[in-house]
Amino acid sequence: MNTLEETVPPEERRPRVVIADDQELVRTGFRMILTARGIDVVAEAGDGAEAVAAATLHRPDVALLDIRMPTMDGLEAARRILAAVPGCRVIMLTTFDLDHYVYAALSAGASGFLLKDVTSAHLAAAVRLVDTGDALLAPSITRRLVERFATGAPHPAARGADAPRLHRDLAPLTPREAEVLGLLGRGLSNGELAVELTLSESTVKTHVARIFAKLNLRDRAQAVVLAYETGLVAPGTND
Repeated sequence: MNTLEETVPPEERRPRVVIADDQELVRTGFRMILTARGIDVVAEAGDGAEAVAAATLHRPDVALLDIRMPTMDGLEAARRILAAVPGCRVIMLTTFDLDHYVYAALSAGASGFLLKDVTSAHLAAAVRLVDTGDALLAPSITRRLVERFATGAPHPAARGADAPRLHRDLAPLTPREAEVLGLLGRGLSNGELAVELTLSESTVKTHVARIFAKLNLRDRAQAVVLAYETGLVAPGTND
C-alpha cells in the first residue's frame, strides 16, 4: 500500500510544481502528497495573479491551477503562465467533470484537468505524465469535451471576447499530416492510426511529432481542439 512516507529512487526526475488554489487546506494536502512522492513544490499561490508571479519567478515544470480563484481566475492565469514560461505544463483543477472552463483551458494550451477529489496516486501520476510532454486527457475524452463546447454557444464565463482560439493555418502540413491530424481529432491512438493508415507505429509517431512542431502544439489534447476549431473534424464524426 502506498503511503505518504513512500520514497522514490534518487535517480528519478523530480518535477518542479507550483500549486494555486484559494483554499489553503487544498494546497497543503496537494503539497504533502506530491512532496512525499518525489515531486518538488516550489511555490504555492492563493489566486491567479500570485500563480503567474510564482511561475514567472520559479519557472516550474508543471502548474496546478484551480479554475475558480479570486483576483484572477485559473483560466487567465494559465494563459499568462504559458506565455511567460513556454516550457511549463498546466493542469487545471475543477470540481466539475466536463466543466465549461476546461474546454477554454485546453484551447489556451493546458495539458488536461483533474477533479479535486483525485486520489493521491493519480495526482502524482498526472504531474509526472504531463511533465513528460504527454496530455493528461485521453484523446477520446478530449474529443467528447470538444464536441460538447467547441461549436455551441460559448459559456459566458468560459470565453471572453479576447479568449484565444487556435484557428492555426494548416498550410504547413503535407496531405498525409493533415490526414493524421484529422484522425487525432477523432481520438485515435498511435496504434489505431497505424492500422487505419497501414503504416508502422514508428512512422505514425514521426508524423505526429512533425505536426506538433509545425503547428506549435503542446500535446494530443490541443491537437484534438485544433482539429475541431479548424473544421478538419466535424462534431459527430465517427471513429
